[in-house]
Amino acid sequence: MNTSEGLFEDRQYQVDAAIVRIMKRCKSLEHYSLISMLTNQLKFPVKSADLKRRIESLIEREYMERDKDNPNLYNYVP
Repeated sequence: MNTSEGLFEDRQYQVDAAIVRIMKRCKSLEHYSLISMLTNQLKFPVKSADLKRRIESLIEREYMERDKDNPNLYNYVP
């Protein structure tokens, strides 16, 4: 693994941890609110497409879910 791959993988874990921390505190958030809070909390630049991929990964791993009535709303899964 080269340095840039290691850095990208490390940052993925940091993004995941930040998303879980925010969702644990807020319980429910709309997509744009979550993205805004993440960009303020993260100490490095990240593309919104990468953030969306990390959110989808956390949904697949059942850390959070989309609201049944509003697809732009995420709910934390305790």
